[in-house]
Amino acid sequence: MDKAVDRVAGRAVAARSARYAAGLTVGAATAVLELILALFAGVALLPALASPRGRPAASRALAALATRATGIELRRLEKFYGDRLRELPPATPCDPARAARYAAARIPLGLLGGLILGCALTGLSWVTIALFGWFVTTIDYPLAVVGAGLLGLFVIILSAQGVYGTVLLESALARRFLGPSRQDLLERRIAQLAASRSEVMDAVNDERRRIERDLHDGVQQRLVVLGMLLGRARRGRDPERADALLLQAHEESRRALAELREVAWRVYPTVLDEAGLHAALETVAERTPLPVGVEYEVTPPAARRVETVAYFVVSEAVTNVVKHSGATRIGVSLRRDGATLRLSVEDDGSGGADPAGGGLTGLASRVAALDGRFGVHSPPGGPTTITAELPCA
Repeated sequence: MDKAVDRVAGRAVAARSARYAAGLTVGAATAVLELILALFAGVALLPALASPRGRPAASRALAALATRATGIELRRLEKFYGDRLRELPPATPCDPARAARYAAARIPLGLLGGLILGCALTGLSWVTIALFGWFVTTIDYPLAVVGAGLLGLFVIILSAQGVYGTVLLESALARRFLGPSRQDLLERRIAQLAASRSEVMDAVNDERRRIERDLHDGVQQRLVVLGMLLGRARRGRDPERADALLLQAHEESRRALAELREVAWRVYPTVLDEAGLHAALETVAERTPLPVGVEYEVTPPAARRVETVAYFVVSEAVTNVVKHSGATRIGVSLRRDGATLRLSVEDDGSGGADPAGGGLTGLASRVAALDGRFGVHSPPGGPTTITAELPCA
């Protein structure tokens, strides 16, 4: 299992590295073209810029050129560095001044990326020549060949670090010039908090209504039946009939107690406080009529509020699967990745789950209350995967 995970992780790292290198290659090419275009545009528009009458038109032309170039760069960044970008516009920015500043700052960075890739190719050629000379041809200076190979390997390692650093610089540069301002982020954060607060209140009210419905339709009805049976036993004069009624009353009291425990469990499981999240999830698996596999790798344990949200997400998701999906098995996975708790619930049911449905909306509200991320992937025909990322810090 660990070897398979390592192979998958290795392939993911190799694919990401190749994608970054391809992004730098394209970026270096666009930087050269943008530099040439900027020089020609500057020379062509220099007389207009020197004239007070022609300066506005020349400035608009340069701004339009910078906006177009920035739009191309944004598409390149989204394609190759999408996992490194946050809070960036998906298309050409509307502010020409910010686009012009970004275009001017990105050209030297693109050229630097091309230089780093050139160093990597140079190192690769040295290693190739050294291997060819060592295994294919007869060499007169073995130490020189070995030294050239080691030097080429060292250059490749340095270039790989340079590629990664340049990707980080490009992402930071785009966020700096094209991302939202501090005020925009604060306003967006306020809107998110207001929305999450409203969603949490709606989820709490829905939970209260569900508890009231469970008590009214379940426990209360059984208590009513219990009272009627006891009343009939008291009024009856036939001892055998009274014993039968008392036996029914005892059975009804047992069922009422079981339903009351079920409602209390759904409100908050005491095992979560007593034994932790893993034990609570194992209890959910035992109480579920379908086979449930639980993979739990959360070290160190998350905060109690995080564990509580994770428990309810898994519990409600499993309940929804049993009720609606027609699945035959359920897989639950929880892993801690640094400061993030990642969980997923997957089933082999019919799929087609609606993320806007009441149950899934409530789960999304619970996750949003902790500034987490919630996702539902449920194509028609299945499988359905519910994921959540909860910050532990």
